[in-house]
Amino acid sequence: MPRTEGGRRGRGTGGGATARRAARVQSASGTKLSYIRRKVPEYELLDEAGLAIIEANADTILEEIGIEFRDDAEALEMWKAAGAEVSGERVRFPKGLCRELLKTAPHTFVQHARNPENSVEIGGKATIFAPVYGPPFVRDLDGVRRYATIEDFRNIVKLAYLAPSLHHSGGTVCEPVDIPVNKRHLDMLLAHMTLSDKPFMGSVTAPERARDTVEMCRILFGEKFVDENCVVINLINANSPMTFDGTMLGALKVYARANQACIVTPFILAGAMSPVTVAGTLAQVLAEALAGAAFTQLCRPGAPVVFGTFASSISMQSGAPTFGTPEPALVSYGAAQLARRLGLPFRTGGSLCASKAPDAQAAYESANTLNSTMLAGTNFVLHAAGWLEGGLAVCFEKFMMDCDQLGMMQAFSRGVDLSENGQAMSAIREVGPGSHFLGCQHTQDNFQTAFYRSAIADNNSFEQWSAEGALRAENRAGQLCRRWLDSYEAPALDPAIAEALTAFVAKRKAAEADAFA
Repeated sequence: MPRTEGGRRGRGTGGGATARRAARVQSASGTKLSYIRRKVPEYELLDEAGLAIIEANADTILEEIGIEFRDDAEALEMWKAAGAEVSGERVRFPKGLCRELLKTAPHTFVQHARNPENSVEIGGKATIFAPVYGPPFVRDLDGVRRYATIEDFRNIVKLAYLAPSLHHSGGTVCEPVDIPVNKRHLDMLLAHMTLSDKPFMGSVTAPERARDTVEMCRILFGEKFVDENCVVINLINANSPMTFDGTMLGALKVYARANQACIVTPFILAGAMSPVTVAGTLAQVLAEALAGAAFTQLCRPGAPVVFGTFASSISMQSGAPTFGTPEPALVSYGAAQLARRLGLPFRTGGSLCASKAPDAQAAYESANTLNSTMLAGTNFVLHAAGWLEGGLAVCFEKFMMDCDQLGMMQAFSRGVDLSENGQAMSAIREVGPGSHFLGCQHTQDNFQTAFYRSAIADNNSFEQWSAEGALRAENRAGQLCRRWLDSYEAPALDPAIAEALTAFVAKRKAAEADAFA
């Protein structure tokens, strides 16, 4: 099996503050937020000399050590024809070959949603938030950790659709283990396509499942539109260190040849799958990403591709993955710079933590990861909401808490308003020395939108908090989650398209059943 990311109720009372919070939540869930166009600068960790060292070391890895392309004879023949040295399944690349191939890859591209208002730009100064990907377990609203079901999957898709701060429906938001592996991708895709009208990700667990994804996209968008535009994005993990396996390569070929986007992502737990140092990990990440991204251009020049990295560290005492620590943040900063130098969109980060519950550890580890993700200038942020337990579980309460934080990141990314209203000189003139700004006209005109207002945080007095039930943040998040799911209404979809998608799913499931009969 390929190594891929993931797989590793509150008490309510009455009260005025609760009612006001509920009103804010209802308003927020109905407010569309466009994808982020960052107006804050990226944090540049490495200087020119440092970047040159990493790039030279990556070239050495590609030339002298090579990358293995396993269980895919066609891929080896394609590399040989492109001028690479192929020995068994090991491919060694002449200096500059991968960079030359990547000249045809777009610097930015649009992933189209079935609702054009929800289409997103990927690359440049844009940032896209997508939910957690891959967990086999859920922590539900009763606090029970259990295997995920298709009903959980559908509920998470609904929440992502309702969340203003999520710009993307994601992909495998959890693994619905109540459906056989060879069929579950069909139900997952159908959920994304019918329960949401935001962009979504495709299946990569087998080439034929990637083909099913493309066929369903052709039903949803039209065959010609799919051939000319990106309508689905997918996650291709390198089997680090320095290996791509046949499953990932098979899916990559399907998507790239169909002109659909691949996020080529070295999946790194530093100390186990890369060196223990930041510089060594960056060199390996760059080499793996260069080889995988360049391969998309062998499949179809001009196919959209994203430079990805999932970099975490491990406890050198237990071997367990750790999150929110300094070293992975440094890798993210450096990898983002390397991606910009290649002219490719960049993916990393999210709201990552190792905690088993939506507690303080989950909060500070997620905040540490998310802050570095944003300051790095990340274009596509997977695992932005719901991640718990090192990616083994998706938590409904944490999903809502993460979405609240993503809204804050959206506000932060707007930067400083230097318009006449932003400068606020009229307020300063009106108030003068020794008074206050609460009643001035500028404050009255701006108070509703002046500051980000959390739908979950409680800023009231201890006495008021106690009177309203002494609810913790996760309790309030659980209440919010229930309200959203109770208020959910599916976006409109042409009945003929819905019927065609359902028929395709039924036909493919029947074919899979016959194959195993």
